[in-house]
Amino acid sequence: MKSGLIQNGYFLLLTFVTGMFYFCFYLLALSFSLSLSFTVVGIPLVTLVLRTTTTFIQFERTQTKIYTDITTDPYDRKVITDASVWAQAKLELTDRRNWSAVFWLMKKFGIGLVSLVSAALLYVAPLAFLLAPLLYRYIDMNVIFMQVDTFGKSLFIMAVGAVLAAINFKLSDRLAKAIGGYTLSMIRQLNR
Repeated sequence: MKSGLIQNGYFLLLTFVTGMFYFCFYLLALSFSLSLSFTVVGIPLVTLVLRTTTTFIQFERTQTKIYTDITTDPYDRKVITDASVWAQAKLELTDRRNWSAVFWLMKKFGIGLVSLVSAALLYVAPLAFLLAPLLYRYIDMNVIFMQVDTFGKSLFIMAVGAVLAAINFKLSDRLAKAIGGYTLSMIRQLNR
């Protein structure tokens, strides 16, 4: 049970990191390649950027399976290799699934922000509350509207931390499953 709690925490933090990466990567790469689209180099760059969606979606499938044990359908895209570079570029640029995949992956940034805040609330806050009897003398602790300045108040905050830690088991698992459900719905939508 403890390993599941730690595994859920890793998944929440990994969701933030990957969501931020996808958002920054596609924002910069598409902006740069689309701004060069009036040259000969721009269109092949856009094509290469759009081809990364398959790799990133496969990574999302793998991490969802590892951390949440949610199995998703494979995401397969057919790539024609015998066509010319410009014919492949046209196919990549006009494929609705590519642009939809970019949208779904970039949306993960918002989910990542929520998961980062949730990880802080679910993991750091209970730990700080549990350590309140040791910390109240050295740092100025205020919880909601109560200043923790006596040993009795610090014991009360420690008890609240124990309750929060117990609730953390269920909440972190549900949140990880909800994020895994996002990956599942993303792949189902893209496979239509």
